[in-house]
Amino acid sequence: MTNTTKAAKLGKVLKERRNKLELTIKEVARRSGMTDSNVLRIERGDIPQPRPETLKSLADVLGLELSDLFNLVGYVQPKALPSFSPYLRSKYSDLPESAAKEVEASFARIAARHGYDPNGPHNGEDERE
Repeated sequence: MTNTTKAAKLGKVLKERRNKLELTIKEVARRSGMTDSNVLRIERGDIPQPRPETLKSLADVLGLELSDLFNLVGYVQPKALPSFSPYLRSKYSDLPESAAKEVEASFARIAARHGYDPNGPHNGEDERE
């Protein structure tokens, strides 16, 4: 599927939902912190891959699942991404084993210092309504 086709599908979903909620483009723009023209351009399919932050704002305003919007434009879901170690070893396969272990250890220290637990929960997994 081309980016143009994906953009058109995204636009259709957003416009149908906006109309169902009886919201104007101006109101969606105001609530999402976007300009009227950008909301209109996304609905028309003029923006092939809106930024993830933009899609999040629209999903929040329109009560849509962010993962559904990501899928429409072809973004990889965070849960589908590999953890750091496999990514590092794949991306930088020319690194010596000792260097890869050193980078992994550095990442682990930085992550721990900032309270990140690579084993979860991930964003959205522990929220309750």
